Amino acid sequence: MQTIDRDALKEKIDGREDMTLIEVLGPESYADYHLPGAINIPAGADNFDERAQAAARKDDQVIVYCKDEECDASPRAGRRLEELGFTNVLDYEAGKEDWRAAGLPTE
Repeated sequence: MQTIDRDALKEKIDGREDMTLIEVLGPESYADYHLPGAINIPAGADNFDERAQAAARKDDQVIVYCKDEECDASPRAGRRLEELGFTNVLDYEAGKEDWRAAGLPTE
């Protein structure tokens, strides 16, 4: 699985690039704040597979993220997406803490 850094992700969001951005933390974390346009599918959810398959097609660009580089939820979710047959998965490893620390907008 490839990774994406903050600047490249910001460029995609600002350019309204066609992608599915998924925060894989729990609903409380998502409700606190999340990246612009992100949807919430917790990595540990029983219905993760079904929700991910409903949110994006297998050849869509899908970007997953969690809290920070110490968090293993986004790498786990990304690997699971690849196991499900998704072919264009990126992990924003630095996560939402990196985004907010840079002063970028959140929802």
